[in-house]
Amino acid sequence: MVKGLYTAYTGMVEEQRRLDVMSNNLANATTAGYKKEGTTNAAFRRQLALRIRDSGNFMFARGIGDIQQGDKVGETYTDYSQGSFKVTDEKSNLAIGGDGFFAIAYTDKQGNSSVKYTRDGEFTVDSQGYFRTGNGDYLLDMNGATSGQISEANFVRVDPLQSYTVDPEGRIWQNNTAVDQVGVVDVNDTDYLAHYGENLYDLVNGGSVTRGANYQIEQGALETSNVNVVDEMVSMITIQRAYEAGAKMIQAEDETLESAVSQVGSVS
Repeated sequence: MVKGLYTAYTGMVEEQRRLDVMSNNLANATTAGYKKEGTTNAAFRRQLALRIRDSGNFMFARGIGDIQQGDKVGETYTDYSQGSFKVTDEKSNLAIGGDGFFAIAYTDKQGNSSVKYTRDGEFTVDSQGYFRTGNGDYLLDMNGATSGQISEANFVRVDPLQSYTVDPEGRIWQNNTAVDQVGVVDVNDTDYLAHYGENLYDLVNGGSVTRGANYQIEQGALETSNVNVVDEMVSMITIQRAYEAGAKMIQAEDETLESAVSQVGSVS
């Protein structure tokens, strides 16, 4: 009976963790370039149950079968499938079709700079012609993105007083001259990407980037989140019902345990 309480409890904890992940997805349903997360289930290792104080076999207790001790969230994964495009007609807005990430020269509150990656192409051009994110970080060009070197020379820049266009390969044209190229890189294995904020990714040890190959840049558009709100809401209802089932199981186990203590224990 106590094992039943523990099994129900671990199931409820798992559903709570799944709900947290799903709530984060829904909160970022309108965040440009956001990639939804999901969870997998993993069962605890099955254990052999033994008879207590069994003297049937000399020095060896008899086994009564394997027991399952509940389950847990195995891992949280990210779905990197492409989201749909939303046309904004803003020249500085860029969307990546296919594989790859924009490389950003990110600066934290302590003033430390590092390269981060994102699918969010909601850039603006400042008075000096630099492409910047909503937080003020600079967009790296192809040289800076592939080398990982952060310097002013590797920031994407245009003449702010002149019109410009961005072709599908990310080259920026002004007066029929290619003045720069947006840095789009691909990762050797997305398992080496770690979430950093809402829509930034950090490359952990073992990961490496290469020059993007299978991509096209769409100017004047943004990639929306790949979260399907209807699917997430349906899954949320399923999680809620599973959580309620766990709570009812704990209540039933508690009533059974109470009966065992009050009735069976009172037999003389």
